[in-house]
Amino acid sequence: MDFSWLLQIFGFGSMGLHVLIVLITMKNFYSTFWLSLLLSSFFTSSALDAQQDPLFSRYKFNALTYNPAYAGSKDHLSLGLQFRRQWAGFEGAPRTFSLSAHSPLRRNQYALGASFIADKVGATTRVDANAVYAYRIKINQDVMLSLGLQAGVTNWHADWFTVTVEQGGDEVFQNNFSIWQPNFGAGAYLYSKDYYIGLSCPRLVEQAYRVADNEISAIAANYRHFTLAAGMAIPLREGDMIFRPSILLRKAGFGSKLRQSDDKRVGAPTSVDLDAALRFRQKIWVGAGFRSALELAASSTDAVDLWMTFDLDNGMRLGGAYDIILSRLNQVSYGSFELLMGYDFDIKVKRVASPRYF
Repeated sequence: MDFSWLLQIFGFGSMGLHVLIVLITMKNFYSTFWLSLLLSSFFTSSALDAQQDPLFSRYKFNALTYNPAYAGSKDHLSLGLQFRRQWAGFEGAPRTFSLSAHSPLRRNQYALGASFIADKVGATTRVDANAVYAYRIKINQDVMLSLGLQAGVTNWHADWFTVTVEQGGDEVFQNNFSIWQPNFGAGAYLYSKDYYIGLSCPRLVEQAYRVADNEISAIAANYRHFTLAAGMAIPLREGDMIFRPSILLRKAGFGSKLRQSDDKRVGAPTSVDLDAALRFRQKIWVGAGFRSALELAASSTDAVDLWMTFDLDNGMRLGGAYDIILSRLNQVSYGSFELLMGYDFDIKVKRVASPRYF
């Protein structure tokens, strides 16, 4: 397997070592934030590819699904459940369910976790199940660097019998299709109680799904996906409120051999999520986000989302989000929504000793 693309991701060879050293020795978020802007130039410098992995507006609520290095970052066992209905009112629009659990082990040096995602789009369904391991390095009293790996399986299923075909005889639609494939992912996550920055590739193995390799071109494919996330927590009113801005960049298909062999591009550009949130009384988060393509000449803005979550005294987390569609899809859909639920164990002790805002 050719991993030359990995060297390009982490700073184009020897420069990657320099970036890592700078990252580890940083003493405040502002340097980290500017580094994230530097890394973001990578996401826009080459040919543009599409977002394929399931989309969540509230990506921080269930961050383990896109970065395995997030495991253990809450310093206690944490469970998260999320449901998204995208483009409600539009037939065949995506519906996505995710479940995750993670916890630190052995004096916080290691962490284990697991994630499950089911994503249904039209006649197709994709299921991902992954086991997660993270090795955690304490940089100093306040900063932790986590390096994560995940391994699992992906099932892609197409129920072609539910599809109405205008012209009969197409071999692809003669039978339903289902295939299981392995998957591996990796990520890095640097964080403190005041800031975080993460870089991950939750899908290292690319997969092309074909009815017959020599007779029919690929009917679907999973490409590598890369994410860059950064955010910070700013105390307001002597700590009674917390302001949390954050950014998430998503890119797919960088260095893809599938794209070269099939001589085709993935159809959507790189995306950016901008979010700003306020936390009140250590219990209530209220926020708004904006999602768009970075290349507006080739695409369009996507949505504005409004959201709220509640942290209950018993460790339960509840919330919801609503997306206001800005593209022409608003002519056939009345928006997207998400339902959120989580549970944090040992929350009464951890909340007082070390509050977590990410």
